[in-house]
Amino acid sequence: MQKRNVLNSPRLTELKKRRRKAVLNKILLSLLGLVIVFFLFAYLSRLKNLNIAEIQVMGNEIVDTGEIQATVEGEVAGKYLWLFPKGNILIYPQDSIKSTLLDKFKRIKKIDLSIEDNKTLIINVTERVAKYTWCGDAPFQIEEKCHFLDEDGYIFDEAPYFSGEVYFKFFGQPVSVHNYFPEQNFNQLVSFIDMLVEMKLKPVSLYITLNKDAEIFLSKGNTAKTEPKIIFKLDADLENIGSNLKTALNTEPLKSDMNKRYSMLEYIDLRFGNKVYNKFSK
Repeated sequence: MQKRNVLNSPRLTELKKRRRKAVLNKILLSLLGLVIVFFLFAYLSRLKNLNIAEIQVMGNEIVDTGEIQATVEGEVAGKYLWLFPKGNILIYPQDSIKSTLLDKFKRIKKIDLSIEDNKTLIINVTERVAKYTWCGDAPFQIEEKCHFLDEDGYIFDEAPYFSGEVYFKFFGQPVSVHNYFPEQNFNQLVSFIDMLVEMKLKPVSLYITLNKDAEIFLSKGNTAKTEPKIIFKLDADLENIGSNLKTALNTEPLKSDMNKRYSMLEYIDLRFGNKVYNKFSK
């Protein structure tokens, strides 16, 4: 009974109150300190010397500089939490700038951002280079509409009309713009096309049929009525059939026929194992 009275004595109760008050004061002071620091950072973040004053664009040749600058200006306008300016060189929205530019300008492949002289935002862009064109699901259409492909098979800007054989053309199943050419073995197809060039052939287009055969059309030159083609299975070992074709082109009678009767060539067929079939019109 005496022990309980000691625990509930006025002196001990007062001591507990003081301790609670001290803890509460520490918490309030800490919160006040955080608020002061928060607003101090907000004030400092608005200093002119810490904010982007100029935007420079480098590396672009096709995409308009003004459009890039205007887009970025929109990204760095405004504030975080109504206090911290987005144009501050320490906290400007790098990821948002990159994703917005890549989404808006499909020709841009890569973006690097940096701050120069503590005031200038440098936007260094790498544009996609047109290596090929994709011209729809079937060749020889009256109104041919083409889009550029880069070296990775990414389909981006619409291509203007070109007369002649300016860009190698891909044809195949429908695919939307701003996507990759649908064939997973795109790089192998490009390598096979390069092999044909090394064989002194002149491939100008590739068509993927509905049954997954592939037809590479060769330049018809000045005398042929139609473009001769090389036929092969899309899932074939392209390096192997390329080797078979090279051997056949260096073997009679195909060697002489290619030199003397090229304008009459209709096709070379590589779909049947190691055999190479060909047909010349009469």
